[in-house]
Amino acid sequence: MTARHLEILVEEPSMEAFLRGLLPRLLPQDRSFSVYPFQGKTDLLAKLPSRLKGYAAWLPDEWRVVIVVDRDDDDCHELKRQLEKFSLKAGLRSRSHSPGSWQVVNRIAVEELEAWYFGDWDAVIAAFPKLSPNVPNQRGFRNSDAIAGGTWEAFERLLKRRGYFRGGLPKIEVARTLGCILEPGRCRSKSFQCFRDAIHEAVEPKARRDDAK
Repeated sequence: MTARHLEILVEEPSMEAFLRGLLPRLLPQDRSFSVYPFQGKTDLLAKLPSRLKGYAAWLPDEWRVVIVVDRDDDDCHELKRQLEKFSLKAGLRSRSHSPGSWQVVNRIAVEELEAWYFGDWDAVIAAFPKLSPNVPNQRGFRNSDAIAGGTWEAFERLLKRRGYFRGGLPKIEVARTLGCILEPGRCRSKSFQCFRDAIHEAVEPKARRDDAK
């Protein structure tokens, strides 16, 4: 059944700000969403079992739960297994275990939200035109999900070198700006594409998805 509403759980306010800018452009106009930020990944993971148990008691058939966390330094597969275990223990059907009739999907930003920015550098240039357009062609930046040393630190360094935010990266402000202009079909980050495709799968009729292939 096609989802009419998405409940999205994220680990911190910058992802909330980004998604509030992105999702109105990604979803059909007759779909709705809510985004709930936690106070970091530790807080989200601690509260997620009870939150999912609550959803299992009342989640309507036309609603889906989307969980988004940063990988950071965690093992991606182990983190995904932990999230899947929470869903199954709560009695919810996850996309990994029930691909045709799922209620919850777990998605991981590799390694952080800022990797998604690197995946659409044209959007970043539109917001911060003093940055070099050649960054995605430079060694260490060609794969936005494999940038070493922390993606937000790398993003902040590039901005500071061009005179932006010398006092430190305002993560929520930047997330709000880029969420409104990042192009979902252009972003090269694989982890973003996995997030985007799960959203499309939730809200679009299967026939339309098949026609788009």
